[in-house]
Amino acid sequence: MTPSEIADTLKELFDAASINAITPGSWQIETANFRLLVMLSDDESWLRVLLPIMPASEAQPFIEQFLEANFDDTQEVRYALQQGVVWGVFQHNCNSLVTEDFRDAIARLILLHRTGLDNVFNRLIERRIRQIIQAAKQQGQSLQATMQNLDRFYAEGLMGEVNQTSQAREEVLAAWRYQLERLWPEVEP
Repeated sequence: MTPSEIADTLKELFDAASINAITPGSWQIETANFRLLVMLSDDESWLRVLLPIMPASEAQPFIEQFLEANFDDTQEVRYALQQGVVWGVFQHNCNSLVTEDFRDAIARLILLHRTGLDNVFNRLIERRIRQIIQAAKQQGQSLQATMQNLDRFYAEGLMGEVNQTSQAREEVLAAWRYQLERLWPEVEP
């Protein structure tokens, strides 16, 4: 892709008022929800698209899950850490980049921004539930006995919020039951 093709594609994807040509080969797209940066290398052979996701301090407990997502889920884009910020990043050689791939990468970056911590948090929660299942199985507990223990923990106030209503408690336990039933057959003791 050439700089003019990049600029034209950005104009197709975004409102012209939101696109700011910072310098030749660099654009900033400012919307109500995000700020996207598009930059060419000095020799215009490489393109980099950046979208800030969140402060690194908020992401710190989930770094492992971000790296796993890079390996399993993010496809042509990646999470990266720079200057105290977690970024969504796309890099590609301009000679082999086609408009469709450029558009897809921008769409995927926007999706990473929109989901924020949701996907990595869910990945962490699933890992913890798998650990609970593994521990229960190692102790010879059944799925039913594990659910009874969780129910008891909530009833005794060891888990859950102090002022949790019975309806809220039942909703949480239903979520636990769903996850345990879904993951139980997959986890080895």
